[in-house]
Amino acid sequence: MMLLANNVGEFFLNFLQNTGIAQFFSEGGWMNLVMILIAILLLYLAIFKKAEPYLLIPMGVGMLLANLPGTGIFQSVTETFMKADGKPKEVTEYEGLLGVLYLGVKYEIYPCLIFLGIGATTDFGPLISNPKTMILGAAAQIGIFITFMFAYLFGFSGTQAASIGIIGGADGPTAILTTTKLAPELLSSIAIAAYSYMALVPFIQPPVIKLLTTKKERTIHMEMPKPVSKTKKILFPIIVMVVVILIVPSCAPLIGCLMMGNLVKESGVVPKLVEACSNTLLYAVTILLGLTVGATATGTTFLTLQTLKIFGLGIIAFILATAGGVLIGKLMCVITKGKVNPMIGAAGVSAVPMAARVVQKLGQKEDPSNFLLMHAMGPNVAGVIGSAVAAGLLIQMLG
Repeated sequence: MMLLANNVGEFFLNFLQNTGIAQFFSEGGWMNLVMILIAILLLYLAIFKKAEPYLLIPMGVGMLLANLPGTGIFQSVTETFMKADGKPKEVTEYEGLLGVLYLGVKYEIYPCLIFLGIGATTDFGPLISNPKTMILGAAAQIGIFITFMFAYLFGFSGTQAASIGIIGGADGPTAILTTTKLAPELLSSIAIAAYSYMALVPFIQPPVIKLLTTKKERTIHMEMPKPVSKTKKILFPIIVMVVVILIVPSCAPLIGCLMMGNLVKESGVVPKLVEACSNTLLYAVTILLGLTVGATATGTTFLTLQTLKIFGLGIIAFILATAGGVLIGKLMCVITKGKVNPMIGAAGVSAVPMAARVVQKLGQKEDPSNFLLMHAMGPNVAGVIGSAVAAGLLIQMLG
């Protein structure tokens, strides 16, 4: 009887020691608790504040699951092998449900499939109708390169600085792909910073726009874009795909998927493929991307001074990207003798269509009869191309 009691007591003691609750009291357990609270905060922002809910909900759940102790749902094991030339090489293997799903991030699958879906939902008509707005989309990418230099001066390596700079592109999938290739150790911090600031575009951009423009400039009316033929809309993705990839080959995965999605849409002959790309595929991959990126945000990787620096540099990147687009917009306004409203330059960041809606809202606040949405969509969709090209350049130079 005594032996049975001892065995039962030992069983319950082992059970209690192996519960997740007990592991919160082990070394580093407080970090898991903090990350769980951050995950709950992301879920609150997504559900109750509607801040990027399609991605922040799965990201918050992934972070929550990965930081509940003892689940083994996301584990990484790094082993060192000796190469034929005698130099050591580290290889990281991923285990657990989310660890296996993470391979879609590691091998660049999810970001590219999301670009395929984005292409199938994007209308490049405003850009084709007014090609000059491509300049504004390019100008907004200045935030990426200036922040890249700032990050390097702050002590980050070249590859890490490039990954931080890409936050200024306001494009989550591009930031994730670039970071995966150049600085995977910063993936969780950069991804969460990128999507958090994308959700804050309506709050970040208006003060910058007002600071850099006058009331007179903000009330400028622009001529409505001319209709674009179906032939031009079909040729556009093909031409962009060929020209851009020939110049920057490393951006082929993103640009190729984006333009293929758009070609499928504009062809008009495969409605089922358009529906699959723009709905089923896009949302399914968004869930997988959010879950797996969120799972990388564990206490030891996220709760660092480095993360605070990344968030600080990220908002600088957004502000500089907005300012770059507006300033070039002001220059175009001068050159065209007042025919371009400088505010549309702010839409050069690739937060589609949020940035364009910010411009529309500001324009109508100054003059209710002013409609800038279609004009702003030109640089907005150009920004999607611009951020992918900027990422390709950085990967080509540093990868």
